[in-house]
Amino acid sequence: METTIEDARLSTDVDAHPLVRQARAMHPMLRGFAEQIEREQRFPPELVAQLHDAGFYRMVMPRSLGGLQVDPVTYTGVVETLAEGCGSVGWNIANNNIVKLITLGLSDDGIQDIHGQGRDVVVAGTAVAGGGSAEPVPGGYRVTGHWTFGTGCMEASWMLGSFQILENGKPRPGPTGAAGNWRGLFRKSETEIIPGTWDVSGLRGTGSFDWTVTDVFIPEHRVMYHAGAPLDNQWSRWPGLTYALPSVAWVGPHHSSVVTGIARAGIAALIDLATVKVPRGRGSATLAQSEQVQEAIARADTILSAARLWRSTTVAELWNTMAAGGETTLQQRARCRLAAVNSGDAARQAMDLVYHFSGTTGFKRGTRMSECWRDLHTVGQTGMVAPEWYPIGGRALMGMDPGPRLQ
Repeated sequence: METTIEDARLSTDVDAHPLVRQARAMHPMLRGFAEQIEREQRFPPELVAQLHDAGFYRMVMPRSLGGLQVDPVTYTGVVETLAEGCGSVGWNIANNNIVKLITLGLSDDGIQDIHGQGRDVVVAGTAVAGGGSAEPVPGGYRVTGHWTFGTGCMEASWMLGSFQILENGKPRPGPTGAAGNWRGLFRKSETEIIPGTWDVSGLRGTGSFDWTVTDVFIPEHRVMYHAGAPLDNQWSRWPGLTYALPSVAWVGPHHSSVVTGIARAGIAALIDLATVKVPRGRGSATLAQSEQVQEAIARADTILSAARLWRSTTVAELWNTMAAGGETTLQQRARCRLAAVNSGDAARQAMDLVYHFSGTTGFKRGTRMSECWRDLHTVGQTGMVAPEWYPIGGRALMGMDPGPRLQ
């Protein structure tokens, strides 16, 4: 049956989606593994198997490659729900899916090499430009490089890194004539993960260690040009609206959904604490009986809910515009990017409200509140939700040139 425009329209209500419900059902297991994940800085094999079985590592892949080909609102709903259960799990699923989305820009031979073996693989690495250099050799390149933030590297089969190709000692120019960067996929066994390089306060369980390769051969079919900031849409050759969308529908929302998921857990942590904690020197009344605490929870939930709704609405607007046969506008893309940044700001505000009223319990390392506060503020430091996006978006809304980063 032919799909109508109305059938293709995207709803922002995803709580009942089977994938989101499955993510929520995993919360008890995630909490059971949380301490081990943080201590060992990797996911236990049993958890990785469950994430594979649920399809969470292949959400953005085309159905023709065995993927689920979900829309970005469903994807961010799953990421947010997993992050609510464990921040590190939400972060890795968010990032490892985006890296797999990038791999769809490879040639057919490259796609076959990475995804054509009939198994669900984890692809980790570093999507931003820079970190390595390559020398052309017959059939490909020999690459040496050092990259940071190898999120999910402990669970991965493949690693993605960017590098310049040097010809006669000079960087090979890209299509525009300027010095270019390329991305390549390395087998995990060809890389070295550097222990001790992910010594951080929050999201310790992501295992985002530095990693290197030294004079490693990479065939031409596993290399693609790094087209632009932040990703540029090199996967548009794949059929379906999922791959026709501008990159801002994915990049930005993916990190902001992690931070809002953790904030939801932070609010729940205060609610749980408030029902049992009796502050010293205040009689027998629990925190839950304090009007200040009641107001803080209400304000935090309101701030967060409004930001989450705007983020979903702006992503859905991009989808629905294209489903109706239109082209997205610069202003639509700017608002989508701004909604992601605003979600990060709102999550920090909500988290700080509830953390304050948790009192001395909040800073004890083994508490849920402490875990949420550390994980959330680690996500909040990332470039995808940084305040520098506000002037970029503002220029677009004013009809000015926002620069190359707003794709």
